[in-house]
Amino acid sequence: MFIATLIAPGTLAGSDISAASDALRDAGCAPGGNQWLDEGFAADILFDAEPELARETLEMACPAIDIVVQPLAGRAKALLIADMDSTMITVECIDELADYAGIKPQIAEITERAMRGELDFEAALDARVALLKGLDEAVIEQCLAERVAIMPGAVPLIRTMRARGALTILVSGGFTRFAQPVAKIIGFDRAIANVLEVADGMLTGTVTKPIVGSDTKLQTLLNASAEMGLKAEQTLAVGDGANDLAMIKRAGLGIAYRAKPIVAAAAAARIGHNDLTALLYAQGIAKADWVSA
Repeated sequence: MFIATLIAPGTLAGSDISAASDALRDAGCAPGGNQWLDEGFAADILFDAEPELARETLEMACPAIDIVVQPLAGRAKALLIADMDSTMITVECIDELADYAGIKPQIAEITERAMRGELDFEAALDARVALLKGLDEAVIEQCLAERVAIMPGAVPLIRTMRARGALTILVSGGFTRFAQPVAKIIGFDRAIANVLEVADGMLTGTVTKPIVGSDTKLQTLLNASAEMGLKAEQTLAVGDGANDLAMIKRAGLGIAYRAKPIVAAAAAARIGHNDLTALLYAQGIAKADWVSA
C-alpha cells in the first residue's frame, strides 16, 4: 500500500483531491480512500500500485501542489539529516560574507554553479574561501545577526520530530560559526560543518580539512542509521544543492527543497510551493500535533 500526500499553502480544495484520485485511477494506480490532514493545506490518498507512475501522474495533474509519494508503512521517520544554506536558512552564508568584503557577485556565481553540480564542491569551496582572506573575523557575527534568517517551517519541523523521538542532524558544507548557532535556534540534536580558519582576528582564506561535503553528508546518514539501528526507510534527508544528492538518494525519503534542477530531478519528492512544514505533512503529522517551542 502506498500513500500520496498533496500539500498546498492554504489553497488545497476538495476538487483537487477528486481530480488527483481520478488521475491515479486513469493511470492504473488503483486509488482507495482519501482524507484531510489539515483542510485546505494537506490531504492523503491511498493507492495500491505503481508509485513512480503515481508521482509523475500527480505532478502533471496538480502542478501547483507539492506531491509526496511513498510506502504507507514507515511513513514517520526516526532520523533527519538536513542541509543548512538555502534549506534551513534563507541565504548562502558564504555569499553574504562576500558581500561584506565587496565581492558577492564573484563568489555567488561560483556558489550557484557548485550547487547546480557544474563545479567540484570542495574545489569551489576552497576557491571561494581563499577570496575571503583578510576579512575581519568580527564580520562573521555581524553577518549572522544581520543576514541569516531561519527558513519558515524549520523550527516546527525539527522540534516536532525530536518530540516524537527522532534524531535530527544539521550537516552543512558551510561553516560552524553559522551552523552551530542556527542548529541551537532551530533545535537540532547535532551540527556538523566546516571550520573557517582565523589568525590574528582575520580570516586566513582556508578551511580545516577534510572538507564537509557530499561524502560527509552521506556518511552522517549511514553512521547515524547504524547508531540507531534504523533501516533506510526510517530516514529522511532534505537539501537543495548538488552536494546533497548522495544523502537524498540514499535516505528512505529524500526531499529536494526549492532545489536546483539536478537535485529536483533525482529526489524522491520535491517541495517547491510550501515551507518546511511540508515534511511534517509528508509524515502524516497534522498541525495540531506540531511543536514549535
